[in-house]
Amino acid sequence: MSFKAAAVQMCSGVDPEKNAAAMARLVREAAAQGATYVQTPEMTGMLQRDRAAARAVLADETRDIIVKTGSALAAELGIYMHVGSTAIALADGKIANRGFLFGPDGRILNRYDKIHMFDVDLDNGESWRESAAYTAGSEARVLSLPFAEMGFAICYDVRFPALFRAQAIAGAEVMTVPAAFTRQTGEAHWEILLRARAIENGVFVIAAAQAGRHEDGRETFGHSMIIDPWGTVLASAGASGEAVIVAEIDPSAVKAAHDKIPNLRNGREFSVEKIAGAVAGGVAA
Repeated sequence: MSFKAAAVQMCSGVDPEKNAAAMARLVREAAAQGATYVQTPEMTGMLQRDRAAARAVLADETRDIIVKTGSALAAELGIYMHVGSTAIALADGKIANRGFLFGPDGRILNRYDKIHMFDVDLDNGESWRESAAYTAGSEARVLSLPFAEMGFAICYDVRFPALFRAQAIAGAEVMTVPAAFTRQTGEAHWEILLRARAIENGVFVIAAAQAGRHEDGRETFGHSMIIDPWGTVLASAGASGEAVIVAEIDPSAVKAAHDKIPNLRNGREFSVEKIAGAVAGGVAA
């Protein structure tokens, strides 16, 4: 069954209430364009580098304004509403980078906690330690929806192909990658990684992104994208500012891609043997 999907691009700030209002406005715009599945970016609710300031406004999911707003929007508009992620306070004092999918009745159909933590040291002194504040998830999910089998990932997860391959083998037809990619890494790798995950698994990829200069000083890459199983970019947004992109998703294209290049079926088990390289006076046997 074909459906219309939307990716909402945002430039979330430090105030969750303002971000919730921006999310609601953009989601309504997406629904007005006929989207029945709408995805928002990673950290929809707040981008705040000051951890003390962030903790002061965090809530558990029963009180979180983004969760409440996402649920209400899904029910109001009769859509599948995917909050790409937001920061959720946990009982142990740490935080979950958690995505939510709400059904058309407003109920939570799926939760996904980001598995891979963004602990990196980039050029020009840019450094991130997500694991210092966030608790990593440990469970991948593929959810059966009326229109498609959907897999879930968040941002840095896209650099781990095994996650996507496992979901594809489990039957995923659409992969979701809401993100807040840095400008530096986005310029180098964003589109390449998204298209690679689509091509190597023969699936659609929907990736709503944060974009532009944020109140906390960081800069994110934007370029939200929807990509088909052959790697074609069906819709994309710009480098900065809010946007809504929409594309028609036909899950039958997944079977067509798999029939052309059946790499999921052709995969074979193998072992890796580490051997010595060249040695003085000759080559190892």
